[in-house]
Amino acid sequence: MTENNIPANQTGYDYDADRRNFLKIMGITTLGLPLAGFTNFSAQGVSIIVDPKDGLAVSAKVQWAVAELENALKEKGITVQHSAGIDKASTDNLGILVSGPAAAKAWLTKAGVTIPSVPEATALIPAMHGVRPVLISTGFDERGLIYSLLELTDRVIYSASPLSALHISKPVIEQPLNKVRSINRMFCTDIEDKPWYNDREMWPKYLTMLATQRFNVFNLSLGLGYDFLNGVTDAYFLFAYPFLISVPGYNVHVPQLPDAERDRNLKMLQYISEQTVARGMEFYLGIWMHGYEWINSPDANYTIEGLTKETHAAYCRDAISLLLKECPAISGVTLRIHGESGVTEGSYEFWKTIFGGVASCGRMVPINLHAKGLDPEMLNNALASGVPVSVSPKYWLEHIGMPYMQGDIRAMEIPKPDKRTSKLMNLSEGSRSFTRYSYGDFLKEDKKYQVVHRIWPGTQRFLLWGDPVMAAAQSRAFSFCGSSGVDLMEPLSFKGRRGSGVPGDRCAYEDVALRPRWDWEKYLYSLRVFGRTLYNPDTDNEVWHRFLAKDFNAGATGAQQALAHATRILPTILTAHAESAANNAYWPEMYSNMSIVAAVRDQLGDTPSPHVFGTVSPADPQLFLTINDFAKELLSGKHSGKYTPLEVAKWLDDDADAAERALQSAAKATSKTKPEYRRLVVDVALQIGLGRFFAAKFRAAILYHIYEQTTDHTALEEALKQYKQARNFWEKLANTAKGIYMKDVTAGENPWLRGHWLDRLPGIDKDIDRMAKILEEAKPNDTRQSIAVNAVNSVLAPVKRMAVNCMHKQVKTFSPGNDINLQIAFEKPPTSVRLFYRHVDMAERYEVVEMMATGNNYKATIPVAYTQSPYPLTYYFEVAESPASVTLYPGFNELRDNQPYFVIRQA
Repeated sequence: MTENNIPANQTGYDYDADRRNFLKIMGITTLGLPLAGFTNFSAQGVSIIVDPKDGLAVSAKVQWAVAELENALKEKGITVQHSAGIDKASTDNLGILVSGPAAAKAWLTKAGVTIPSVPEATALIPAMHGVRPVLISTGFDERGLIYSLLELTDRVIYSASPLSALHISKPVIEQPLNKVRSINRMFCTDIEDKPWYNDREMWPKYLTMLATQRFNVFNLSLGLGYDFLNGVTDAYFLFAYPFLISVPGYNVHVPQLPDAERDRNLKMLQYISEQTVARGMEFYLGIWMHGYEWINSPDANYTIEGLTKETHAAYCRDAISLLLKECPAISGVTLRIHGESGVTEGSYEFWKTIFGGVASCGRMVPINLHAKGLDPEMLNNALASGVPVSVSPKYWLEHIGMPYMQGDIRAMEIPKPDKRTSKLMNLSEGSRSFTRYSYGDFLKEDKKYQVVHRIWPGTQRFLLWGDPVMAAAQSRAFSFCGSSGVDLMEPLSFKGRRGSGVPGDRCAYEDVALRPRWDWEKYLYSLRVFGRTLYNPDTDNEVWHRFLAKDFNAGATGAQQALAHATRILPTILTAHAESAANNAYWPEMYSNMSIVAAVRDQLGDTPSPHVFGTVSPADPQLFLTINDFAKELLSGKHSGKYTPLEVAKWLDDDADAAERALQSAAKATSKTKPEYRRLVVDVALQIGLGRFFAAKFRAAILYHIYEQTTDHTALEEALKQYKQARNFWEKLANTAKGIYMKDVTAGENPWLRGHWLDRLPGIDKDIDRMAKILEEAKPNDTRQSIAVNAVNSVLAPVKRMAVNCMHKQVKTFSPGNDINLQIAFEKPPTSVRLFYRHVDMAERYEVVEMMATGNNYKATIPVAYTQSPYPLTYYFEVAESPASVTLYPGFNELRDNQPYFVIRQA
């Protein structure tokens, strides 16, 4: 998140051009390079060759990576020799030359390859020194060189024949797409989190894993256990400073915390930050809470004393400055500045004081600002402090959606002039409500800060995930319009939040055989896929296969495909059906049933009224329809072209079916008792069940609203059938989880944030009984209306979307103050074509214009007045052949891994 991590496309670097060059390189690696001798060489051991005059190769961080490779080789029984030169290395060994780019230049020239002049670019180059094979491990800079060594280490660890795994037949050259690849681990609960925080054996292994998967920032977050300081019970690290330091001149302390424990906390923070930096990563400390007075909290286990309103800002300034001095390995700080920080929004002087504390610590420490409620004045105050600034908006609400930046925010996020808000949240719930979720208005072309998207833990908290295809698409989305990358709140981030921590396994396994030693070990594959695709979305499939083959052997491909298809299910649900933006109210992974029939659900979230399943807004209402709106379209015969809940149901069923087929292939694994195998099989099965449940419930709700609109008895009958089918899918998945997961899986204090899948069955049954009673009392129709018949038949028939055969040359750049002329041509002219366009600014809504036809060509202009803007533009087309046959272009491709609209950047 520092200044040298400016996105490649902001430095003028052409990623696509270099990728073409990379492919060209891959095609000429054999020219002048007898690599057959390399791959056929029968090595007896490995010689690690480091020229003592090569400053980059002998740096402490690179030598740490050398030690990792050496240890991995020795654990596999391979002898390792260290040599200061190739000619001094054993002739029987495979030579690995660890070299900076300058020292490796002659070798690169001989091989006919170049390393991209991009920070963190990495390379492994096979070569021959006479008749001896030499593998050149190099990179553009220190981090790039570390990545090349860790890649070799990974190949050794996950290969049954490690020496063969090092016989690389052609150069491997990679460079990062996203400049910021951050992982965020948060402390939420005294009970569950103190053990890992203080575990000196865990941290080196965990951080090495992150570096190997090419995360370059580790963000430790404190003070996120609560959004508001009301009803606090578990307050450890909630107001973090006095849990870490005693600030001279202030008597601010935690009376329940011994001074010795406070001092140990600081030493652990020093240790964690130092271990992070030693592996070539940056260490960010998230201080999310600056409120210090708990409200209505008689059972709080820790309290803060010695602070007043008059000394609050000055204390926090001096505390953060002292903390940064005491922990010089802290690379940056993350701050939440909206009302949930415990400080009233618009408290500009307070935050200027804090920014000054960061700036006065004696070194350059970047500030990362959480975007919610952030306004230009606050942002400018941060920039005025003189330190680098990044802004982190939430990607897909407090959840995870399909792999693109959502087309628009929901209606409830759009600012309303007459809306009354609390003083505490007067910006984020008022004029700046559009900053709560998605990229807000932060993607100006001339911005003086970075934008790093943050994935909040909501949709999926416990179940395994990992899909290289979708992860690659997400990776590309995180560089959207000059964005710099992403900060992923890791799995289990909100485990035990709001005082719901319980002793035992953080992964919540009741079956002790499935419990990993450290919770993150369950997600090794998930983090591998996410981290490596963030760095390079075109990462070779072998990176995934080598890992899975270790535990699944012949079933590795099946395991990969099963988890890939299962991974797509929950984000698809969230995109089309967002019962609440808040992760505290909506948890699709362990869903608490919302009624199709009546507004009776305890946690209503922020859905439109009436609060029933059919009115729930999609997370992207620009491209997706609500259930009730789709039912009305079916009955009217007029369609908008938006993606329908019926199409979404088909996607869910298709992914569930594909995952189930792949699971059968995964069963080729020779050992089905391994916890890695069992964990994957169970979690995939649960996601398959979730997909089928929501698919059937979507159909039930569509049919029920058709009944509400027409009183068609058949529609109600079919709705009840679909609902019962959904219930059966849920019962099956819940019984799959029985005995595997604890009876009380906790992600918060409320009933809908804890418990077990089995607990949710009574809520489903109750709503089915409501619908059954309505059916019992409804009179059959003497004569059915044709519109109802057609609508019901459409729900039960196979889903088809209109195909469009057209040609459109995307406009990629524009000059402000000039018209943008757009045209699209069709093989067969449609009835109408409408252009939708908008600035890349979530405070605005889309403009719509009818395109003018000239033969098969349709044209429209985005006018001068609209292009005179600091923002990029986004656009797409609505194409209609008839009122009932409408589609969007470009829309989603078959894999649904593309951006479904076009973006125009300023020239």
